[in-house]
Amino acid sequence: MPLSPSETRSLLARLNHFPKRALGQNFLVDGNIVRKSLDLAQVVAGDAVVEIGPGLGTLTFALLESGAHVWAVERDKALFDYLRSTLMERFPQTLHLLQGDALDHPLAGCNEADTSNRIKVVANLPYAISTPWMDAVLSGPLPSRLVLMLQREAADRYAARHGNKTFGAISIFLQSAYDLAPGHAVSAACFHPRPDVDSFLLHLVRKPTPFLFPAPVKELIRTIFQQRRKQIGSLLRGKLPEDGRSWLHTLSACGLGPQARPEEIPVGAWQQLVQPTA
Repeated sequence: MPLSPSETRSLLARLNHFPKRALGQNFLVDGNIVRKSLDLAQVVAGDAVVEIGPGLGTLTFALLESGAHVWAVERDKALFDYLRSTLMERFPQTLHLLQGDALDHPLAGCNEADTSNRIKVVANLPYAISTPWMDAVLSGPLPSRLVLMLQREAADRYAARHGNKTFGAISIFLQSAYDLAPGHAVSAACFHPRPDVDSFLLHLVRKPTPFLFPAPVKELIRTIFQQRRKQIGSLLRGKLPEDGRSWLHTLSACGLGPQARPEEIPVGAWQQLVQPTA
């Protein structure tokens, strides 16, 4: 069971550890949310599950108890040492613990191609790394399912549809590879220390045929959205290769022209930048 807020404070005091805001150290103290995370991810014995920033091990313990093999990466040395001296002794065969930065190890070392179909991610993502981490994951191999605890703002941005002011490059990349499944709202009261905003369990299921953008096209799309209020025609002038200029013609099929703003263009049309049609 997760530690209560008072138990969490007591343990942190014994470890002489002060939660680091810069690392997004808000520890989950609600057992219902732990169970909901595992239910959404459909975790079963034998699954390969990646966790980012296991912290005090609340979610980690539940995953291990379910029979999953857990790959976890923890940046904080004190928390890594605590987990190594507790959970690793109890689950020596199924816990694979790595100390390091999740941006350097987005799947915590569990990235072998022959296991990609079984990899799931269940994680409480720090806000500061959520988008670059997601971008790293979208470089492959793609986990089959992700259940991510995110600040509501980040979850809304990932799930935004075209026409929404929060729709952007990461929305396009993510929704090209994953389908959005029903998630779950999470109150700030479920954490210690209590964050300033509410969170959301974002639930993503890999598409049968995921679409991945090559790096040059991703960079072009990011550049375009840095000036999202401009018209797409002027933004692309001189930036498309010879064989890609026909992409502007695909916008007419969406009822859009060169005057459209980037946020008005649907995900499928952005994919045509990779495979332009005349």
